[in-house]
Amino acid sequence: MKKVDREEAMTLLREHNRQIGHIRHALAVEAAMRFFARANGEDEEEWGLAGLVHDIDWETTIDDPSRHTHLGASWLRDAGYPDNIVRAVLAHGWGICSDVEPLSLMEKHLYAIDELTGFVTAVALVRPGKSLQDLTVKSVRKKWKDKAFARGVNREVIEKGTAMLEKPLEELVEGVIEALRPIEKDIGLGEED
Repeated sequence: MKKVDREEAMTLLREHNRQIGHIRHALAVEAAMRFFARANGEDEEEWGLAGLVHDIDWETTIDDPSRHTHLGASWLRDAGYPDNIVRAVLAHGWGICSDVEPLSLMEKHLYAIDELTGFVTAVALVRPGKSLQDLTVKSVRKKWKDKAFARGVNREVIEKGTAMLEKPLEELVEGVIEALRPIEKDIGLGEED
């Protein structure tokens, strides 16, 4: 199995994803995965790569969501990605489009924070500065309770992920905010109208 670097992963991601929103989501999940890898004393590069490529097939499978994760896993396998990254990609769709249950710490984090990065980003976008710099966990929790807000985010998946990790939602929210602050410009935040 060859060692995959971030540049190669980014090239592969861009081959299959043209929409800026999908690239930004990949960057957000990568940053959050790197943050949680550091926090848990795990391999930051490996976790970051899993986050970066987790939705690599999204634009191709959007009209047939049952294929999501499976096609991406196949592409990654063919490109020589390590089995644990391929499995993490499959596991992040557990119960939605995949029957691969998240078992490793990396898989559980990817499962929990994939949707959470989208929710935190959505909260930042409705703030006056569209920034994460002053975003608090309390603000995110307030929006969490508003079921009409960010309806596309699957809160149930996030809750299942936090239960798997045996961590309170607030802890994951705080970590995601902290992880995304340094890259907010890269993911379309912090820009004044």
